[in-house]
Amino acid sequence: MDAEAREQQRVVARQEAARLAAEGVRGVALSWTDNAGVNRVKTVPTARLADAAYRGVGMSPVFDVFTSDDMITASPHLGGPDGDLRLFPDLERLTILAAQPGWAWAPADRYQQDGAPHPACQRQFARRMVSRAAERGLDLRMGFETEWIVDPAGDGPAYGLTRVVERSDYLRDLYEALGAQGVDVLQVHPEYTPGQFEVSTAPADPVGAADDVILVRETVRAVSLRHGLRASFAPAFTAGQVGNGCHLHVSAAGLLDGGDGAYGMIPAGEAFLAGLLAELPALLAIGAPSPASYLRLEPSRWAGAFRCWGLENREAALRFVAGDNPNAELKCFDAAANPYLVVGAVIAAGLAGTGPLPEPVVGDPAARGDQERLPVSLGDAADAFENSGVLREALGEVLHGAVLAVRRAEAERFAKSSPEEIAEATRWRW
Repeated sequence: MDAEAREQQRVVARQEAARLAAEGVRGVALSWTDNAGVNRVKTVPTARLADAAYRGVGMSPVFDVFTSDDMITASPHLGGPDGDLRLFPDLERLTILAAQPGWAWAPADRYQQDGAPHPACQRQFARRMVSRAAERGLDLRMGFETEWIVDPAGDGPAYGLTRVVERSDYLRDLYEALGAQGVDVLQVHPEYTPGQFEVSTAPADPVGAADDVILVRETVRAVSLRHGLRASFAPAFTAGQVGNGCHLHVSAAGLLDGGDGAYGMIPAGEAFLAGLLAELPALLAIGAPSPASYLRLEPSRWAGAFRCWGLENREAALRFVAGDNPNAELKCFDAAANPYLVVGAVIAAGLAGTGPLPEPVVGDPAARGDQERLPVSLGDAADAFENSGVLREALGEVLHGAVLAVRRAEAERFAKSSPEEIAEATRWRW
């Protein structure tokens, strides 16, 4: 970021700081999400927001090799005590937090001391992939479905209205908080596992969608605490139960409709989905990044455990949703993932695709017995990620190496752990 851009930031930040102070905001949380999917933060007093926007806030690059349990590994490019980065808040996303009185939030981009973008900044990686798609004429839209479990769970049945009655005050306050923060919510509903709910947000530009899902998670967490509840977004809250997913929906005007083929897509749309299918094993290292993710990715649980696609098939990892707003849903991802890595990697994979698609799968792939399982462990997914030329080129050596180092460290950390031990150790990390 050059000096002129920083000066413009400072001018805007002074105006924003005055607005926040008038609203009673005393602190601003500047967050980034690490490669283990954990939201990290630095906070500044509202009165110092302009200084943070101009100079940035210092942080160590070692956070790129933090694991989910706060251990530190190393990659060929990152690790150790040396170096410093600057966090710059994105003032366009500055949001007063409705469920945390006196606080505001902004996602942060990370730069090196000389003003160059940090090569491992996941949010800027996502932005680069959006620009790459735009060069191909694609205005991509994305939206997330976020699942979580509240503790204590309550007694209502799966998908039951009873759960809404039991938690009606809680869900009302959640709607109110998200609405006050400008998050466009499509729906909230009870899910399968005891105490489980899901919130779906409206499609947005990919970086905006990733920002939204961060804001949704922390708002759910804050509203839960105010109601004496604790929220978990972990892939496996309890070993052996259906876990929490974080499905991604992808669409673009004219990409997945308007064709005269068997599926109603134009050839470029088929190619995009074929690219996702081709890279799905490697994409799991991005979208299912924890050993706990593979406790969730079980067949016949609507988790998307098979490398296949289907028309409205909720067992396929890649589900094509037809209708007035056609889109593709990736069901195999969960909320342990860094959403900026997810949206960027999905764009890279789709743009690398060549069609046509194979035949869609009908019915449960597990019952058919003729479909390829996706990786069944984080180690296997990391192998696919390491060997993916598409993702290595898109992320760049520094970011690709940091992600791989964290995945290897997580896999080794839990290599001898039982499913119950994995679930217990990761239950409250996300």
